[in-house]
Amino acid sequence: MVSWWNRKRAAQLAAAWLASRNPRNAKPVERLQLDDVSPELDVYLGQAAYLQLSLYETMGRAGAAAPTMSGRLVTGVLATTALERHRTLVAEIERHGGQPAELMEPHREAIDRFLARTSGADWYESMLTGYVTAGILNDLFGSLLRSLPADVRQRLRTVFDAREERAVVDELAAHIEQDPQVGSRLAMWGRRLVGDTLLVARSALASHAREDQERLEPVWTELIAAHTRRMDALGLTA
Repeated sequence: MVSWWNRKRAAQLAAAWLASRNPRNAKPVERLQLDDVSPELDVYLGQAAYLQLSLYETMGRAGAAAPTMSGRLVTGVLATTALERHRTLVAEIERHGGQPAELMEPHREAIDRFLARTSGADWYESMLTGYVTAGILNDLFGSLLRSLPADVRQRLRTVFDAREERAVVDELAAHIEQDPQVGSRLAMWGRRLVGDTLLVARSALASHAREDQERLEPVWTELIAAHTRRMDALGLTA
């Protein structure tokens, strides 16, 4: 997984998946179902738990640089929501007799690299990172949840909801309205985030399915469509 973490590969992957949305490139192909791409339960829980812990830590650090008190409060919303998700996932790991640290450890290096590359130059970029990357990955993990055992699915049914997004949109939109240059910069940053985030999304799938780009196209199409809606909510071009 470490070998994927470079700018050229991320750009190529994003470009290929975005190109697959063009109807002119479409051709009949057997589509993978979620049951075909979901990883083992321990892998799913370990990666999701470490992602949420890392997002919590990243947003916690970002809050100190917020230009306004309201911005600091909203950054706190992102952080605490990620922590709540992390705790829920840890509880599920423990319910199955697993050790949270052991299950999270295999994902540590790649996710740390991802967060280092997407940390943002300032509070505005950090906030968009939290909004975009968490949105894409929560969408994916929420979708994969549908193929997990019924009891797990029931307990985690709301863990990946979008409860924090409205507050983020309201805060960032206010800053963009005050300074259009912030909006232009964030639009570029949002596009920059997609490739790296989709790499993490691919690593969350079962290993046998990661390279089957053509059959995975519906998964990426759904993620990109939701990302586009999130950027639209800020008045930015995805």
